[in-house]
Amino acid sequence: MIYNKTKDYKLIHGDSLKELSKIKTKTIDMIFADPPYFLSDNGITCNSGKMVSVNKAEWDRKINLKSKHQFNRNWIKKCKRILKDNGTIFISGTYHNIYSIGMALEENGFIIINNIVWKKTNPPPNLACRYFTHSTETILWAKKDKKAKHTFNYHAMKEMNDNKQMKDFWSIPNEVYTSACINKKEKTHGSFPTQKPFALLERLILASTNINDTILDPFNGSGTSGVAAIKHNRYYIGIEKEKEYLNLSIKRFEDIKQHEKK
Repeated sequence: MIYNKTKDYKLIHGDSLKELSKIKTKTIDMIFADPPYFLSDNGITCNSGKMVSVNKAEWDRKINLKSKHQFNRNWIKKCKRILKDNGTIFISGTYHNIYSIGMALEENGFIIINNIVWKKTNPPPNLACRYFTHSTETILWAKKDKKAKHTFNYHAMKEMNDNKQMKDFWSIPNEVYTSACINKKEKTHGSFPTQKPFALLERLILASTNINDTILDPFNGSGTSGVAAIKHNRYYIGIEKEKEYLNLSIKRFEDIKQHEKK
């Protein structure tokens, strides 16, 4: 169901697998998705120098391989239906889920355009000291089929990269404090366990969409994809099960609009 709607965005409260089925076919220009990684297995991690539980919430509870892959196949299939013929999808993940996602994309007929590696410049330390420190995430970029003429704003990306071709290896801090972000800190109104930096979403959106395009995030979280979309005059649709995060998103979106009025 619609939780909040303005001329700039629409937030939907509900389960993505159900709500995606209600969206009209071929109406979305770009999808960014940061699906559950299914990491919550009662382990430990490091946060701000402290040892904490790796558990995030019930939606991230570890499940078996078959169930995880079926989940990924289902939501990706629903995303393909609502994408325009030349639309594209970005999906972020770690080794815990990205291989299933890559397979699910191909099983649903998508063509992978790029395998982007996001390097975190300030990752949490490796407490076990039994493997290399995890400091990257993968973002798969895909189009609906071989004939699709997807949007890629090559010159904008080149200009952003000191007039050199932008590569698929991006070094971006986990939390970025830039003039492009409205608040001094991206978590002023609250935080989400797997919140992505504004600069990352901004780059993806500027690379693959145009003004007035419609962007959808089936796992809205704290709405960073919406912040970047609204900031750059794109229409945003976000789907989220938890009202807490929908309310957080609204506060962030209101900040964007207030800033534009000044």
